[in-house]
Amino acid sequence: MTLRVRWLGRVPYREALDLQTALFAQGSEQHLLLLEHPHVFTHGSRSDLERNVLVNPAQVGAELVPVNRGGDVTYHGPGQLVGYPILSLVPKWGRRESGLADSVAYVRSVEQLVIDTLTDLGLSDVGRLREYPGVWVDAEGLNPRKICAIGVRLTRGRTMHGFAINVDPDMRYLRDYIVPCGIADRPVTSLAEEGVDIPMQVLVNALVVRASMLWGDGALERQDVAWREDREGMDLSPFSRGEGPGEIVRGATEHFVPDAAQPAGQPVRLLGRLARAGVTDGLPVSERKPEWLRPRVRLGAEVLAVKATLRNLDLVTVCEEAGCPNLSECWSDGTATFMVLGERCTRACGFCLVDTHKPEAPSADEPARVAEAVERMHLAHAVITMVARDDLDDGGARHVAATVAAIRDRNPGTAIEALVSDFRGNQAAADIVFAARPDVFNHNTETVPRLQRAVRPSAGYARSLGLLARARLAGMRTKSGLIVGMGETDDEVLGVLADLAAIGCGIVTIGQYLRPTSNHLPVHRWVPPETFEAYREVGRSLGLGHVEASPLTRSSYHAREAAAPAR
Repeated sequence: MTLRVRWLGRVPYREALDLQTALFAQGSEQHLLLLEHPHVFTHGSRSDLERNVLVNPAQVGAELVPVNRGGDVTYHGPGQLVGYPILSLVPKWGRRESGLADSVAYVRSVEQLVIDTLTDLGLSDVGRLREYPGVWVDAEGLNPRKICAIGVRLTRGRTMHGFAINVDPDMRYLRDYIVPCGIADRPVTSLAEEGVDIPMQVLVNALVVRASMLWGDGALERQDVAWREDREGMDLSPFSRGEGPGEIVRGATEHFVPDAAQPAGQPVRLLGRLARAGVTDGLPVSERKPEWLRPRVRLGAEVLAVKATLRNLDLVTVCEEAGCPNLSECWSDGTATFMVLGERCTRACGFCLVDTHKPEAPSADEPARVAEAVERMHLAHAVITMVARDDLDDGGARHVAATVAAIRDRNPGTAIEALVSDFRGNQAAADIVFAARPDVFNHNTETVPRLQRAVRPSAGYARSLGLLARARLAGMRTKSGLIVGMGETDDEVLGVLADLAAIGCGIVTIGQYLRPTSNHLPVHRWVPPETFEAYREVGRSLGLGHVEASPLTRSSYHAREAAAPAR
């Protein structure tokens, strides 16, 4: 029984809650999510907030979030390792031989995991207090100090929520702003205060070894987002000016020289994140593509008819803007993917050809024009996508919803697929699109956890999974996509497929990354057709309804055919 471990970095609490809720609800696989949160106070249903929350959370930069677990108010924040085991219990973890779950035994097993891990790292005299759950320093002495809080939910033998180990957090949040767990007469502490000064990664590595033996019988599948973060506020504007990624100096991770293909003196965008993710080489721009990556271009009457319709209605397609290799095939079939909210994106993704200059205001009549195009083209399945619009308060959600409504009003028999951004984690914005009820809700994870910050620095793996999970919990048919060949391994791709299956995603697309220009991230490898076939078979075995995988597959490729079996 494999334990799937994910180090997710710093993740807003509500996003992580959506993700673990979906993992909890969807299946029986074993997961351990490890992460930090921005400042947040959480509380169970029986918390005494008036007595135990001592400040206005907003005044100290924290959220206050109710959760469906036991326990009183607690704190999560930077410098604290939070772990969410999402497990189907077996007897040795907290299930009675009768089949009923034993919540006390499970909590004790979590406590023991933490006790053993902290002991491994040199913290002596750590144990339990009989009257309070959690892990304590000097538990049998005169001054017990809580170093790890535990709060779980256990339903039908499935677990969620978990533990929080204080590594080196801002202790004011635990001492001055709340009464942790409602325990006023017992102090809290941290590893740093107890003289154990270790990086977060050391603690994570030690805990994963113990957890894999406890919950996976030694079978472990682990993926981490990048550990080192760029300085906050890093200027991403060079990419928006069309400047290239540069070339890594061999043996260095911080210094870069211009790509030889760049004009002399042209400034370059740093590839530091890619290097720190372990990718320090790539194929030269001049290398010829393999035969299987050469699309067949057909510029027949159907293609010209689609082009004429789009030009007549002043519409943009992602087919053209992103340089899709399947344009002529799809247009010959009378299908196209409409890109709304303009043709300029506010993100800085290193693989994408879409323009990143300052966007213009959305066009109010664009939804009606898209609906008319769908009618003229007699589409049975219409795909609308969007540029990321982080400049708008709702990220463009109302415009997308209006487009869905306009298509449905004018073309009631047409299925609608919405391929959207992550709305910067704005859950209210996502709910606007959910309320429009597209037939397929599509959001791309794009790459594996390790490469997220290099490939799409303004997004995040946990945020994407959380959005898809939230859509699935809202009753949507969900879809996601990956591009490969940027430095990931095949095992990492299969791990992402397992994650998507575990949150109930129904459709997945996988295609080869093709470097649009020398100003974009390099291609690391050409992935052969037989590997895409292997991805497809593994995805199906994991329970994904449809996996569209081939070198030239893109998010909207065969969208109508992919949606049919997922229904």
